[in-house]
Amino acid sequence: MQTVRDIAIEIVAREGGYVNDPDDPGGATKFGVTIHTMQRLGLDLDDDGDVDAVDVRQLTQAQAVDIFVRHYYERPLIADLPTGLQASVFDMYVNAGANAVRILQRLLCEMGHAVTVDGALGPQSLTAARTAYNQAPQAMVDAYGIARRNYYFRIADRRPASRKYARTQAGDKGGWIRRAEEFISGAYHMTNAEFAARVAIWG
Repeated sequence: MQTVRDIAIEIVAREGGYVNDPDDPGGATKFGVTIHTMQRLGLDLDDDGDVDAVDVRQLTQAQAVDIFVRHYYERPLIADLPTGLQASVFDMYVNAGANAVRILQRLLCEMGHAVTVDGALGPQSLTAARTAYNQAPQAMVDAYGIARRNYYFRIADRRPASRKYARTQAGDKGGWIRRAEEFISGAYHMTNAEFAARVAIWG
C-alpha cells in the first residue's frame, strides 16, 4: 500500500528541479517548494541570515518531502480525509495551498452538503467528505479531479500568462491539465478534440 511519504516522493518528482519563472507567482521554486514557503518556515539553508533564491537552490529532495508531509499533509488534516481522496487533495495542496480544500468544499456544497468554504478541514468538511466518499468512492475521486481541472482552466481563462501551464506550445494538454487527469479515471479524460474546443477561446 502506498504511504504518504511515497505520495510526497511522487509529488517531488512531478514538480521537478529549480525554476524561477517570472510568470509564476510562486517565485523561485525547487521540487515544488516555493521561496515563500521557505521564508515562512525560516529555512535559511546557507546560514547567511536570510532566505533567498540561494537557499531554494540548496533544498534537497528529502527536505522537500519532509516539508510536504509535515506542512501540506499533516497540518491541514488531509490525513483525516477518506484514503482514496488523500493523494489528489495532497497533490493539489502542494500546487495550490488552501485552494485544494476550497475546491473540495465547493464540490461538497454542490452535492448538497452544508459546508463552509473556508479552505480549512474541520469536523464539518471531514464528515461531509466521508459521507460523500462512502456513497460512491470512485465517483467522488473523479469529481474532485474534474473540479481540479476546471480550477486550472478558470485560472488560465483569467490570466493569459498562466495559459502556458495548461496548454503546450504545440496545443496539447499542458502540465496543469495532465496533472489533474492523473487522478481521474480514463473515461473522464478530455479527448484532444474536447481540449482544443475548451481552450479555443484563448486564441
